Amino acid sequence: MTVGNQTLVTEFVLTGLTDHPRLQVLLFLVFFIIYLMTMVGNLGLIALIWKDPHLHTPMYLFLGSLAFADACASSSVTPKMLINFLSKDHKTFLVECFTQFYFFGSSATTECFLLSVMAYDRYVAICNPLLYPVMMSSNLCMQCIHVSYIVGFLHSAIHVGLLVRLNFCRSNIIHYFYCEILQLFKISCTDPTINVLLVLIFSAFIQGFTFITIIISYFCVLLAILKTKSEKGRSKAFSTCSSHLLSVSLFYGTLFLMYVRPGSGSGENNDKMYSLFYTIIIPFLNPFIYSLRNKEVLSALRRKIKK
Repeated sequence: MTVGNQTLVTEFVLTGLTDHPRLQVLLFLVFFIIYLMTMVGNLGLIALIWKDPHLHTPMYLFLGSLAFADACASSSVTPKMLINFLSKDHKTFLVECFTQFYFFGSSATTECFLLSVMAYDRYVAICNPLLYPVMMSSNLCMQCIHVSYIVGFLHSAIHVGLLVRLNFCRSNIIHYFYCEILQLFKISCTDPTINVLLVLIFSAFIQGFTFITIIISYFCVLLAILKTKSEKGRSKAFSTCSSHLLSVSLFYGTLFLMYVRPGSGSGENNDKMYSLFYTIIIPFLNPFIYSLRNKEVLSALRRKIKK
């Protein structure tokens, strides 16, 4: 499309992770296996929680919702990346690009809030066990899940709405493996200052608020665990919380480095590595982190296998 003397871009080219032909097939196989295991792990966990009555508790409702968000996040990025590994045509239409970012952004924001709600759930369960049925009722849990998803959809919609105001005429090449918003700003011929500021402000607020909530919750949990005289109770609490903290550390660490770090000192390859973690690796690891160290989930799985 031509406006004045400028040709506006209506489709982009994703360069991907590498331009070496010999690595394309190898990377395709690696990420295809990772994607299959991600889907099997997350969707299998959702099915297990849904089918087993013993897992119909707030903690597992949140875990099932987190698994769904992970499946959506991975599915918004990985299939297109896999296609590009084997295709010479890496083009993607502008609408398709914005849609990809929308669904990934929604899933990532939702995951931030779900992780904070899960931390609060563990705080109530360990620090106020007698009040747990009242403070974490089924209705309240469903409301927390709904709010997490609604905020995720609205947050991503704001950034996509602001992306629409930008014109792209400098280049149509995105040196990335998916339509990442900061990369789109780089090739915009419209001043993206407002967009960049809002990404920084929203990211700092959402990630900061949810991360602080998680830290405070687990700090209180740690104090409660240290006061526990029962060795069995202490071991169970540590096991549950340590898996949560591992997932949180991986997820927030890479998000902070991408969207809340000062300046732009990180190189392009580092940015790709951070993005690989929170788009593909973490959704792959989460079902195993939460399941393999969880005796209730393993017991439910054994019961289903026996049947």
